[in-house]
Amino acid sequence: MKGVCELCGRENLELTRHHLIPRTRHRNRRVRRRFGREELTRRILMVCRPCHGQIHALLSEKELADHFHSREALLAHPGIRRFVEWIRTRPADLKPRARRRR
Repeated sequence: MKGVCELCGRENLELTRHHLIPRTRHRNRRVRRRFGREELTRRILMVCRPCHGQIHALLSEKELADHFHSREALLAHPGIRRFVEWIRTRPADLKPRARRRR
């Protein structure tokens, strides 16, 4: 599906679904107490592949579920914000490699 990335705002890109609360965490008791069943499946961002890769390179699934389960929270993370500001000005065909965290 082509469209506008909800993080970087670049247009006419192939988009992927990013579950703001990772599906692997849906069975976690603490996660189920915080979010309803429907909310778990509806919290999705449509993002380009570079943004999606960067999110998962910088944050663990536990961190995503506990602290970064909204677009605003993701953009507040310094690494994500820096990447989004950088890639926003790049052409749509650019495919940067995401650096994995150590």
